[in-house]
Amino acid sequence: MNETKLHSFVGQVIADMAASMSGVMTNIGHKLGLYQAMAGAGPMTAMELGLKTGVRQRYILEWLNNQAAGGYVTYDAVNDTYELPEEHAMVLANPTSPVFMVPGFDVISAIWLDEDKVAEAFRTGNGIGWHEHHPRLFCGTEAFFRTGYRTFLTTEWIPALEGVEEKLKAGIKVADVGCGHGASTIIMAQMYPNSTFWGFDYHAGSIEVARQRAEEAGVADRVKFTVAHAHNFPGSEYALVCFMDCLHDMGDPVGALKHAKEVLVDDGTVLLVEPFAGNDIAENLNPVGRLFYAASSAFCTPNSLSQEVGLGLGAQAGEKRLGQVMVQAGFSQFRRATQTPFNLILEARI
Repeated sequence: MNETKLHSFVGQVIADMAASMSGVMTNIGHKLGLYQAMAGAGPMTAMELGLKTGVRQRYILEWLNNQAAGGYVTYDAVNDTYELPEEHAMVLANPTSPVFMVPGFDVISAIWLDEDKVAEAFRTGNGIGWHEHHPRLFCGTEAFFRTGYRTFLTTEWIPALEGVEEKLKAGIKVADVGCGHGASTIIMAQMYPNSTFWGFDYHAGSIEVARQRAEEAGVADRVKFTVAHAHNFPGSEYALVCFMDCLHDMGDPVGALKHAKEVLVDDGTVLLVEPFAGNDIAENLNPVGRLFYAASSAFCTPNSLSQEVGLGLGAQAGEKRLGQVMVQAGFSQFRRATQTPFNLILEARI
């Protein structure tokens, strides 16, 4: 027994426990508007933050001390004040920021709320459909992924595809498969008003929300959301078919891609956005991989195993494995168009 290694690992577990419990506090701070109230306000006492938000001071004080211990806010012991640094506000308080990440904590809460269900799936080998999870998963996923789509989808990802942006500006038909609440579909529709967009998802509840989002965004005239499965969604002559962070969740990704190939025009393109991953397990043993493997264990792999075929690609499939799936589906051209620290942006053509 190496006592130094033992004590080091005990410290790591304590840090993980503190982070897990503090994640709940972060979510509460977000939902009660505490971060928003602190953003740009400078140093504040617990009483001042309580008066500004209407939250009870005694709870505010405990919350602030938790946040200070974790480094989310700073504490001035001389003046007994707390401050949210400008850089932290970009992550925690500004929904339009390209690094707004706090909605992800709702996704994490869905894992805890479904813990027994996930553990039972581990024991039995059965799957868990997306629709069987706690509703927090749907809203948390929409808000968290929307940040990346808003920042990169029309500014970097689509321009990195061969000739696609020019077609979108001129006007084409686009299918967004596995669209969820429609964040990616709506962003594209706002940017490319001459094109028409169809969003498909098997989850009826998500499609209802997507339709509402399209009305609110003023794009319902050129965006249609329909309940449909990836292997038989309706329509034809699509010039672009998108799979945004969803192909690895599907039971039969090969079948889904074969259908996409069938409904594409001859010079059409498949845009595949997937979680960033290397081709070997060792490449993914890092904080981002740890995050995605957890999500894959709770959501992605169970959803795939709940469907026909149940291939179970997982969120860390990697470019090489995804390329093999593309070849099986009949695509002859496949490449990495670009990437971010969290995403692989892949392009396939017939």
